[in-house]
Amino acid sequence: MKKIFYSLLILLLTQMGFSQNNLLWQGYFSYNEIKDVSVSSTTVFAASENALFSKNTTDNQIKTTNTVDGLSGQTISSLYYSTVFNKTLVGYENGLMIVINESDGSMLKVVDIINKQLPANRKKVNHFMEFDGIVYVSCDFGIVQFNLKSMLFGDTYFIGDTGAEISVRQTAAYNGFIYAATDNGVRRAAISSKNLNDYKQWELVATGSWSGIEAFGTELIAVNNSGNVNKYNASTNSFGGFTTLSQPALDIRANGTYLILTTAVSVYVYNKQLILVRQINNNQIPDYSPVFSCATSINDVIYIGTKENGLLTTTISTVSVFENTTPMGPSRNNIFAFQTTSSSLWAVYGDYDVAYNPYDLDSYGISKYSQSGWLNIPYKSVLGTKSICRITVNPNKEDEVYASSFFSGLLKIEADKPSFLYNQTNSGLESLTFVGPNYFDVRINGAAFDKNGALWVTNSRVKNGLKVLKTSGEWQSFSTDNILDASEDNSFGRMLIDKNGTKWMATNRDGVVGFNDGNNTFKKITIGTDKGNLPASDVRALAIDNRNQLWIGTIKGLRVLSNVGNFQTADQLTANPIIILEDNLAQELLYEQFITDIAVDGANNKWIGTADSGLFMVSANGEETKYHFTINNSPLPSNVINDIDINSATGEVFIATAKGMISFKGIATAASEDLSNAYVYPNPVRPEYDGTVKIAGLINKANVKITDIAGNLVHEVISEGGTIEWDTTAFGKYKVASGVYMIFISAQDGVETKVKKVMIIR
Repeated sequence: MKKIFYSLLILLLTQMGFSQNNLLWQGYFSYNEIKDVSVSSTTVFAASENALFSKNTTDNQIKTTNTVDGLSGQTISSLYYSTVFNKTLVGYENGLMIVINESDGSMLKVVDIINKQLPANRKKVNHFMEFDGIVYVSCDFGIVQFNLKSMLFGDTYFIGDTGAEISVRQTAAYNGFIYAATDNGVRRAAISSKNLNDYKQWELVATGSWSGIEAFGTELIAVNNSGNVNKYNASTNSFGGFTTLSQPALDIRANGTYLILTTAVSVYVYNKQLILVRQINNNQIPDYSPVFSCATSINDVIYIGTKENGLLTTTISTVSVFENTTPMGPSRNNIFAFQTTSSSLWAVYGDYDVAYNPYDLDSYGISKYSQSGWLNIPYKSVLGTKSICRITVNPNKEDEVYASSFFSGLLKIEADKPSFLYNQTNSGLESLTFVGPNYFDVRINGAAFDKNGALWVTNSRVKNGLKVLKTSGEWQSFSTDNILDASEDNSFGRMLIDKNGTKWMATNRDGVVGFNDGNNTFKKITIGTDKGNLPASDVRALAIDNRNQLWIGTIKGLRVLSNVGNFQTADQLTANPIIILEDNLAQELLYEQFITDIAVDGANNKWIGTADSGLFMVSANGEETKYHFTINNSPLPSNVINDIDINSATGEVFIATAKGMISFKGIATAASEDLSNAYVYPNPVRPEYDGTVKIAGLINKANVKITDIAGNLVHEVISEGGTIEWDTTAFGKYKVASGVYMIFISAQDGVETKVKKVMIIR
């Protein structure tokens, strides 16, 4: 029952967030991977991997739309804007369609294609073609009608031989017929036919596999998978060769002025006489050398979608510079790890697989988000560092940042510029050696600064697996050979340092390893009731909470070490599960869940990410699940959680998923040292505001009393962390009347006090 209650609660909270201008959620999406484009007379619309943006060419305003606004986190495959109906259609690889009413921003999710009794891999939406108020939706199984006025689906056409499913890539209306480019020929049928769902109505015009077809003035142009562009000859009812592209065409589209063909390396623009008036090659854009995906135009301006560099624009008639009109965002959606500070967020994209294999050798660079927006440091600037899997900011010097590479070593970044790469030749870091003496593979992962400013790092698959870079610049190594079962087989994960200076390290074979250099002691928590009581030896997440408890996330569940101080006294450290009651049955919290990360907020709540079940937020002791966010009840674009971190100053919880990063604007900020900066917001509370009043800048365990001007108490609470909320009711019974309300704040010992006021206008 508890889970059902909280699911309903989160659903309500999410809907409230949408209705209140997304007060709870914020999206931080990448718009660089352009899947499709569409245009009106004044606006270009672009679809990235799972988000949209548009640019008004009159005032140059850019509007973005993502999962926070109601889109799905699934992968977009097609986009179309209807000028007649002022609606945008978004098609997805899984068959989902979303129709956006541009006049008010409302969205309708249409699941008819998803619900069809067809193989899941045959439901992709490839193209939209509008004719007389009907959109013909090309899919991997055939064609579906969608009525833009009634917003309902009509007939489905299976147009292959004997009514078989065939992949329809694109359709075009031409001279009373609807033509379909498919993987099994070009086929046509009379568009006025009342029986288009009869495969016999569809005539085979050309054999072979075709990628696109488009009506352009008096011509019908089709392109096959080999890159041969053909013109239709009505007298012979056949296609003849027109030109041959250097590569297969990825996109073909036409407007009243131009026919545009796009390959991965070139965009070809033809006028009404089918004369090539502009060819744009990717080597003409030296800053990017992009891979093209699609292109369209408005008047004389061409808009080119790319695979990794967003939307580029230039003019058609004259050679001019290229402008990037993509909204600011991270380089990619699949952020592997990040770290927040009070003023910025650093993100990295390199990774390793579930078995700690880094050999995709990702080369994606690094991103930083701050008040000025996104700064993306490209791969060419990171000194050849590959598979960057962790980012660590120096807490004493925030313009000094270290990026851990699971292949290349440790990259130092100063003032936002990569400055030095530590590797096996110039530092205490070591390359694995079992492959051979001439093979270099320096696997650095978890990193943390101690209270003296020294940087500790883990070095996987070597005997001296723990290193420290001292403030003097000297390196020191510590052998992990005796504590690990097999050092050269071990991969380290995350690392953190507690208030006693003990380093806690996640491993994939030996559970959690602790080390204190004060007495040069290693200890281990692993599987087995007499060895630490972990459910699995593969640990992926570590967090120390406000009560000095160590929370341990493994690939098969959760454990908690009651006090990190036990490292100093206990011979064997033992962690325990958290037992909760579910339907009056005792169960283990997050039993058998693959836990990817754990973060602790200012109120000591735990935010727990999983590999496929979304995000949990549990109470300080873990016995109450307050939130469980998934793709079904929140704007999470994916249930695969890669990383979590919390801005302690604002309480904003950042969540990196496999398909984009979003944040939840909680109230659990870190407690302040004193009450000098306590404040109230919003103030005044106006009639149109439907949220809560926040009192922030509090010390921990502060007593907050709210009274009306006559001194009548209406609310009282003890703070957990730095912020509390008031729903503007008198003890939850009824909304208080308009007026000035006094807020009396006092420390637990009564020594420090503060008085604030808030005006409420009903």
